[in-house]
Amino acid sequence: MNDQPRARIATGVVEGELMDGIAVFRGIPFAAPPVGANRFTEPRPARSWDGVRTLAEFGSVPPQHGRDSKDDDWLNLAVWTPDPGAGRLPVIVWISGGAYLQCSTANPYHDGRILAASGVVVVSMNYRVGAEGWAHIPGYPDNRGLLDQVAALRWVKDNVAAFGGDPDNVTVFGQSSGAGSVAALLVMPRAVGLFDRAIMQSLPGTYFTPELAAQVTRCVVAELGPDLDAERLVEVGPRRLMAAVTEMSERLLPTMGVHWGPVAYTPTPFSPVVDGEILPVTPWEGLAAGSAAHRVPILLGHVRDEGRLLATQGGPADDGAADQMIGSLAPTVQAHRYHADFPGLAAAELWEVALGDWLLRMPTLHLAEAARAGGAQVWFSELCWGYGPEGAWHTLDALLVFGSADIFGEVTEAGPKAVQRHHALSELMRREYVAFAATGDPGWPRFDPSDRATRIYATSPSVAAYPEQKSRAIWRNHRFTAMKPLTGREPMEHGRRR
Repeated sequence: MNDQPRARIATGVVEGELMDGIAVFRGIPFAAPPVGANRFTEPRPARSWDGVRTLAEFGSVPPQHGRDSKDDDWLNLAVWTPDPGAGRLPVIVWISGGAYLQCSTANPYHDGRILAASGVVVVSMNYRVGAEGWAHIPGYPDNRGLLDQVAALRWVKDNVAAFGGDPDNVTVFGQSSGAGSVAALLVMPRAVGLFDRAIMQSLPGTYFTPELAAQVTRCVVAELGPDLDAERLVEVGPRRLMAAVTEMSERLLPTMGVHWGPVAYTPTPFSPVVDGEILPVTPWEGLAAGSAAHRVPILLGHVRDEGRLLATQGGPADDGAADQMIGSLAPTVQAHRYHADFPGLAAAELWEVALGDWLLRMPTLHLAEAARAGGAQVWFSELCWGYGPEGAWHTLDALLVFGSADIFGEVTEAGPKAVQRHHALSELMRREYVAFAATGDPGWPRFDPSDRATRIYATSPSVAAYPEQKSRAIWRNHRFTAMKPLTGREPMEHGRRR
């Protein structure tokens, strides 16, 4: 007798695997393979099948650097459920980060078993990344990565009840570029009604105008040879296109500040495109406008040391270089303010703080303020604990919620005190995040512009006024808008035509 868990969904019957008391279903197609006639289009419906489809392995990943695709069926998802026969469990849909260049449901740090054991159904999706998902290609829709996410959320609405989940209690949860995707979904007409709450960790402040996205795409095309243009990218195979993006990013991106501004300081040449249709406005503008259709409860947070990982990729050697970088981030931001408010920091440390503010910390804070101004209920947090020299580093908050920060002994190596604090903080964050997903309230006071109540995840957790007041004051007058090219001149002289 087969005692493996099964579920009947719209396209057929799936069989998963029982692991640690959690039913796991891997590699469920939620849309047709985005190749051939479906290349660069909106996602098409998944094909049905006869019999039982055994889901013993994670599905293929979209083309991305460092991971191989097993087949073309990239648009798949995974489900972890504590009880497929239950009724109306809260649902958390995870959208992973990865600089808009990577995502994988098989990432061991985002395994949903521990989170699901808290009494929720966890869904994780693959979506098109890199040029497949974000390049600006004439004749095809922008934001194909977002359209994939919308298709996955529709699948959840239609099918999650078969796994014990409540289709009317869905929380979408993203970190880094995953948070950027969630913020976009909050202001997308096509996403209305597909989720009931939103969690964002470390929201990037980068959204592109079509003009900037087109310039970036043309630089990718230049890597492919003199006989191509963006309109003919459909003729280029996914692996070759992925290689061109990698080459362009590694060779050109750090030098493109004159054309693309502070995008040159990021690890990626792609971001969602504010095209006026699929993504009509930036999240800050849309949430501040207070559309009732998007006024879902929101939990936002960032980590204290957001810029630490970026700093390891190399920073300025002296104060002059740091000042030049800081001055290029935004017209309202002056380097002397950082020197005055953060005295004693070396150039690389100052660069780390300022870049972390521009790219992640201040976009997250400003979105909380915009959402609150638009009438949404908002809760805010900052992670201030870390177990090594990197401090409270980018992505650590997500690993604490998933309970995966120590899966390879990373925290254990830091000693017994670090392990004890890690376990306590991980359990606390997971409990509060699950409470938010279940009820819309994580259990601490809501964020308000008057006091900016913030949940501080530290050795001794607390609730206090927003702790990064110096940075907040420096960025008070900045407005996060869709980024556009700094010059009208095409940067093609930087491209390499073979």
